Amino acid sequence: MRVVTANQFAGQELGYVYAHLAPFARANNLRPMCTLDEVDWEAEDVQVVFACLPHAVTAQAVKTLPPHLKIVDLSADFRLKDAAVYEEWYDTPHVAPELLEEAVYGLCELVPEQVAAARLIANPGCYPTSVQLPLIPIIAAGAIETSAEQGGHIVVDSCSGTSGAGRATGKGKEHLLYAEASGSFLAYGVGHHRHMPEIEQGLVEANGGEPVDFSFTPHLLPMTRGILSTMYVKMKPGTSAADLQATLAATYEEAAFVDVLPLGKTPATAHVRGSNRAAIGVVADRTEGRAIVVCAIDNLVKGTSGTAVQNMNLQFG
Repeated sequence: MRVVTANQFAGQELGYVYAHLAPFARANNLRPMCTLDEVDWEAEDVQVVFACLPHAVTAQAVKTLPPHLKIVDLSADFRLKDAAVYEEWYDTPHVAPELLEEAVYGLCELVPEQVAAARLIANPGCYPTSVQLPLIPIIAAGAIETSAEQGGHIVVDSCSGTSGAGRATGKGKEHLLYAEASGSFLAYGVGHHRHMPEIEQGLVEANGGEPVDFSFTPHLLPMTRGILSTMYVKMKPGTSAADLQATLAATYEEAAFVDVLPLGKTPATAHVRGSNRAAIGVVADRTEGRAIVVCAIDNLVKGTSGTAVQNMNLQFG
């Protein structure tokens, strides 16, 4: 690590703001955090930037970066390919639409070659990671119905720990504070959550551009970290839950961080906490022709920073 930038914490030591990183900062002789415009990119010999700014702020910052830098963006600013869709869901015009075509959506297990060749990576959202890793392969294989007319309306229930809201909660979102969430269980963003278009974009692409009917409801769990997504699907005639499991197992056979469990087994968030693993299970529903797919990830690692490091590693071979 060469330099860490900040706004409100500019001038302060990294280890003072994030105490657990103090030994790392000392060992690497990191100077105090500075603002973005104070960085001398050539003198610092920077090769890659992790952009961890808020949505609608990142794109403006990325526009100012030297073109030789590789970028892994953890915001949502480059995840959606359509600037109009971005404006609809984030309530602001996109300030760098010219970069949208260049950006590669970094669900790295599924598009490693594209990630390796990219300069600008749009790191996936945590909920979308837990939903797309299981659904994209079985949709692409034509194993499940995707049209409501064929009974293929996919239902997704996703549950996250409170850290999914980020570090600076409050500010009108008191329900996201752990003290408010503890001892309770809440559905939020019902019918209109910003991860919906990101999920839809990936599923439609896997479906050859055809629409995919699905519902997505996020829930707030009274725990600090972890995501558990449960997906209810209708299989194509002649397809079994065992076939879904086999498709996923074949897709991720060489994937270091995706574990597909034996048929009938399901994961828990405790199985992946603090790791970069995604664990996926498939169970046959009691209703013939239907199956339940469950995916567990740590939202702070596989759901965010871990995948960002994977993407960087692919960019640099």
